[in-house]
Parts: sequence; structure tokens; C-alpha cells
Amino acid sequence: MGDIVMDFNRRNDKDGNKKIIFSGLAGALVGATLLAFAIPTFHKFGLIQEGDAEARQTRHYVAQAKDESASDVRFDFVSAVDKASDAVVGVINIQQDSFSESDAEAGTGSGVIYKKGNGKAHIVTNYHVIEGANRIEVSLSNGKKVSAELLGGDKVMDLAVLQIDEKFAEKVIEIGDSNTVKRGEPVIAIGNPLGLEFSGTVTQGIISANERIVPVDLNNDQHYDWQVEVLQTDAAINPGNSGGALVNIDGKLIGINTMKIAAKEVEGIGLAIPIARALPIVAELEKNGKISRPYLGVELRSLNEIPSYYFEKTLRLPRNVVEGVCILDVRSPSPAAQAGLREYDVITEIDGKRVRNIIEFRTLLYGKKVNDKMKLVFYRGTKKETTTVTLSGENY
Repeated sequence: MGDIVMDFNRRNDKDGNKKIIFSGLAGALVGATLLAFAIPTFHKFGLIQEGDAEARQTRHYVAQAKDESASDVRFDFVSAVDKASDAVVGVINIQQDSFSESDAEAGTGSGVIYKKGNGKAHIVTNYHVIEGANRIEVSLSNGKKVSAELLGGDKVMDLAVLQIDEKFAEKVIEIGDSNTVKRGEPVIAIGNPLGLEFSGTVTQGIISANERIVPVDLNNDQHYDWQVEVLQTDAAINPGNSGGALVNIDGKLIGINTMKIAAKEVEGIGLAIPIARALPIVAELEKNGKISRPYLGVELRSLNEIPSYYFEKTLRLPRNVVEGVCILDVRSPSPAAQAGLREYDVITEIDGKRVRNIIEFRTLLYGKKVNDKMKLVFYRGTKKETTTVTLSGENY
């Protein structure tokens, strides 16, 4: 399928080079239905002669309908951009330079002002945009740069919340409803592709899918261990767009742009976190600065990713056990250690539900609450066993 790329524009790549790719705007289908309803009915099954007065009148109606349709669509997009763009900001990740040992810009992304009051304004962005930052600055729509405070971040959902002084927030974006988004609906992406030189860039497209499931690698070990539900759009999303706004034709925020599929043969697959899924995480980060999730205390690998040699020589499972998750390490102290789980145990069920891989394991685990009990079925060699663990909490 190609690599999933987090669209955070890092300044100091190893080779020092920037790759700039210009993508054409999508959205040629926008307005087609307006045109269809605006054209008068033609003679049924008949041809209209070129010299007929009725033909001339019909051509006039068609031309007028096209002009009016295009004008309406342009007005809708211009209105939406005007309504939302001032709430979209640049987010600058500042880290210590390894050579000079002084602070330097490590990369840029985007963010959205979603709330203000009591002297403060709040900005939502992606976690990967601010990860590793010593300091964070926000570049406002007028070009002014101000310091931002990180209230909290969540790597699992790839969200973070920043805070700036309320006086710098000219506009707050209006929140839309991502649960009602339809395939084919026109959308607009606003952000800062390729850095602040292209700040406030606007691209248009449509919703290609509204419930796309995408696997992600949370711990950068080259193995997928979680999956996110995202909106898919063909609006151009490029490095630096991360954390920016995906808005509907009313200028309302329906998603946070987060990543794209990058491959030579792939074009126009951008992904955004639905705002309905983001808001509960944002609210908890704003309040507590972190997300507390259930914790078992094991390092896992999906069974289908383990070489056959280790199947036979190390795991020694029954021949019919080909799906599950293998424990590579048990942390101590942890709920797993307390329940007696060991290295090379293979978990196949949680609370009576089959576990085929790490993604399913995490989905079931994160469906629990801290201090909940969880019944595990696992194999230790050829022996099938069960145990019950009491989950503790881990902050993300």
C-alpha cells in the first residue's frame, strides 16, 4: 500500500535536503449536482435543431446555469476558507541542536485554535508535531510568533493540546460533526505544507471514505501495533500539514489532518482524525495533561510475524495454534508478572474473544478501564492455560 507518512515538516533531515512535490487540486466533481438541477428539461427523445429559438434559449439557460453554479461553488469555498483560516496556526518544534547545543527549529506543523476564554486560547495539533520539543512556538495567521505551553499529548491518538495567551487568538474555529460526513462531500484542508513559507495553504477535495481503518506503528519498531479510524480525503496533504484543519463547505472543523499514504504509484490519499473522536481526548489532555489507559506490562509480537524456526524450536505450540500474540518480555513489577505470565507465552483469547494479532489485543485492552479484571487464555508450549489479571494504569 505504500508508507504511511506523518506530515510533519522536519527542518534538519540527515541529508539536509528538502523534497518538494506539487500536487494538483482535486474537486472537479464539485458542483455537478447543482448544474444537473439547474438545467431546463429538454425535448424527451427529440433533437433540438441549431436554428430553433428554443435551442438558442436552452443554450442560454445552460451557459447561465454553468456560470451561476461555478460562482456559487467558488463563493462557498471562499466563504469557508475565510471563516476558518485565521484559526489555523503554524506550530514550531524547537529542540536542542546536537552540534551547537543551542535551541534550533527542528520542524514545523500546523494547529487549530478551538477554544478561548479566561485569558487563554487552546490549540489542538498532532502529538508527532511537538514530540521531543524543548520549546514550542506558534505562528499566527498574521505572521506573529508567540510562545506556547504544552498542556499534554497522547501518542496513541496522535493528539496534543497547546495553550497561548487569549489576546493572540483572533478567531476560534467552529466545530462540525464528523459523524455525519458523507462520501463525496467537498472538504478543504488548511495548513502549512513545507513550512511557514507556505503558511495558510488551502487545498480542496472530497471525502473518499469516512470510516477508514489504518494500522500504525506506535513504538517505531517497524511492526503495526494499533489502528486508527480516520477520514480519507483526496485534498492535498503534505509535510507540514499535520495538525491542520480539515473543514467542510460551511468552514466547520471535521478533522485534524495527520498523515498520508506515500508511494510512487499512490496519489491523493490523505488521512485526518475525525473531530468527534478527537474531542474527548482533547478535553482530557486539557484537564489532566495525559491519558490514562489500562496497562498489562508485556512486550508482544503477532504470532504471524514470528519466523517458523522459532515456532518449532522455541514456542512448540500445537499445530492448530497459528494466531495470537507472543510475549517477548514481561516487565516487573506489572499485572502480567503478578498473574504469572512468562516470556514465550502465547495469548489467544481475552474474555472469551479471539485475539489474532497485536492490533486486536490492544483494541480489547484499551476497551477496559484501570483496575478492571481481564481473563486470558494462553499457551505455554502445548499446554493451554488461563489466568485473570487486574489491570493497572499507564499514562500516555
